[in-house]
Amino acid sequence: MIKARIVVTLKNGVLDPQGKAIEGALGTLGFDGVSGVRQGKVFDVEVDGADRAKAEADLKAMCEKLLANTVIENYAIELA
Repeated sequence: MIKARIVVTLKNGVLDPQGKAIEGALGTLGFDGVSGVRQGKVFDVEVDGADRAKAEADLKAMCEKLLANTVIENYAIELA
């Protein structure tokens, strides 16, 4: 079994209204000096087998086909 974490974030230059809302809420809660908040998604995935190269290729295909909108999002795969 291979465990992986996939982190999906918006590309630089893409507006992030949820990040802006979080930034504003943090200021309202008294956390001064917070800026540049960007939100994203995290997927923890377990893949059967021991072939790390195949697992990484499969995970990349999952990102390209479903987990990330590659027009506006970047993704990073971390194998455990």
